[in-house]
Amino acid sequence: MNVAEPAKFKPYTRQSIRQARQWQWLTEDLREAVQVVSRVLPFRTNEYVLEQLIDWNKVPDDPIYRLTFPHRDMLRPDEYARLRDLVQAGDEAAIEACAREIRLRMNPHPAGQMTHNVPRMNGLPLRGLQHKYKETVLFFPSSGQTCHAYCTFCFRWPQFVGMDDLKFDASETAELVAYLKLHPEVTDVLITGGDPLIMNTRSLAGFIEPLLAPELAHIQNIRIGTKSVAYWPQRFVSDKDSDDLLRLFEKVVASGKNMAIMGHYNHAVELRQPIAQQAVKRIVGTGATLRMQGPLIRHINEDPHSWAELWRTGVRLGAIPYYMFVERDTGPREYFQLPLARAHEIFQQAYQMVSGLARTVRGPSMSAFPGKVVIDGVVNIGGEKLFALQFLQARNPDWVRRPFYAQYDPEAHWLDQLKPAFGKERFFFESAPVPEEAPERKVIPISQGRARCASHSDAA
Repeated sequence: MNVAEPAKFKPYTRQSIRQARQWQWLTEDLREAVQVVSRVLPFRTNEYVLEQLIDWNKVPDDPIYRLTFPHRDMLRPDEYARLRDLVQAGDEAAIEACAREIRLRMNPHPAGQMTHNVPRMNGLPLRGLQHKYKETVLFFPSSGQTCHAYCTFCFRWPQFVGMDDLKFDASETAELVAYLKLHPEVTDVLITGGDPLIMNTRSLAGFIEPLLAPELAHIQNIRIGTKSVAYWPQRFVSDKDSDDLLRLFEKVVASGKNMAIMGHYNHAVELRQPIAQQAVKRIVGTGATLRMQGPLIRHINEDPHSWAELWRTGVRLGAIPYYMFVERDTGPREYFQLPLARAHEIFQQAYQMVSGLARTVRGPSMSAFPGKVVIDGVVNIGGEKLFALQFLQARNPDWVRRPFYAQYDPEAHWLDQLKPAFGKERFFFESAPVPEEAPERKVIPISQGRARCASHSDAA
């Protein structure tokens, strides 16, 4: 039985945000920024975020405001000025042309998502799938291609701005099931988007239940990537089909598979609300697991105390701290990125504040072209200051947990800005091949991988 009073989900977009009472509290400059930047990047919020998560006395510096409302500095000054003039002139065709030009400059699909992660079957690409790591397939249901609110840093922003040629979506599971039957090495299916939990339970069940078939016994873990745990916890508590959703989780668990909810949290305030904590308890009460992940983002969650509070609260409620990511090299990354040295410092400080139960978290981790690379520390070897790194996941499984070193660079923000240590010209993985059983996922040097126009953080 639901114990919280039902609340009806009410979203706001660029076209409707003026209807929110909080719009009147913004200065003219802040309103203009929303109207201009949202022509390039997605903007969507909802009443729960506006009423419960944003402290309007701290706007524009409130972290959840920064997380959900666009800011002029997310565009370069010349881009902002040009687009603002077009918006004021009302020339829609020119606005869209300008916006698309800016989007293509923003590396819409980093880490080879479009060029190297899309698998093929019968010689044809599978539009709604990604298969980067041997054990895990990502599935993008077409009806899950939106969210309860959009994060301003979102690395999957092309999914939401009409760039259909750069979109991942699948209308049904037939191709997924057929592909999985051909790949017994796959143990995990990650249903992602967008946010799959924007769907009603009946639609979601239509994608999940085929994965319970006996011929897919090798699928051990069904994951759902979702931000609803923070932006709309009512999905698990008081929505009209929230009980049905929990019963679906129970059905997966009863089948002998693990139902893993990959909950995206960016700040401690997202788990302070009683209904957000109730959502966690209801999820884990079904036998499902809830893992907590999110990127480290300048202007939003640079405070290690916030991370420590988030992880401690999650552990107390039964969730598992999982990943702290480095903000990906896409979208308005110049606005949100932090140097890797600073990211490691924040992670280390937060890690020191929690007990061993929260130290399941890994980070700071980059979801780069070759794989997930974690910064283990800063070390001195032979008088040389270095980053110590390793792969937590990789295109080539032989690379996983193999330590390697890079020259310390206090200004580097991403893997391809690092140089190998000890005078080497290349990192060990830059020209190494992928095992022959996966020839379609051939590795190229990371400098090329980033340059190609090809993730609520994937966590495969």
